[in-house]
Amino acid sequence: MILVGAVSDIPVGESVRVQGSVPIAVFNADGVFYAIDDTCTHQDASLSDGWLEGCAVECPLHAACFDLRTGRPSGPPARTPVRTHEVVISDGMVYVLESAETGADVAEALAEEVR
Repeated sequence: MILVGAVSDIPVGESVRVQGSVPIAVFNADGVFYAIDDTCTHQDASLSDGWLEGCAVECPLHAACFDLRTGRPSGPPARTPVRTHEVVISDGMVYVLESAETGADVAEALAEEVR
């Protein structure tokens, strides 16, 4: 588990970046915490620097938008989802359990859903 910090250190509407095997962005969306890979799948921008609206984050570089719950992009320019990670809140602290899936695994699983 990766320690992110205290719940109180991440206000509603804010995000932080932590280091896992890759950088991970952790968001507080209306009191619910979400974690996704921090790097936009379109062009390597940091999603933790993006704009949070509801359960979606907009990339600061080219406005690709990703659903924090699923990692799916809402449309171009991004086509590949980002990985999502489990968030655990314990004793007022936020932790991330990094997913073992890769971005390719996520894209393949989503393609299977569409078929």
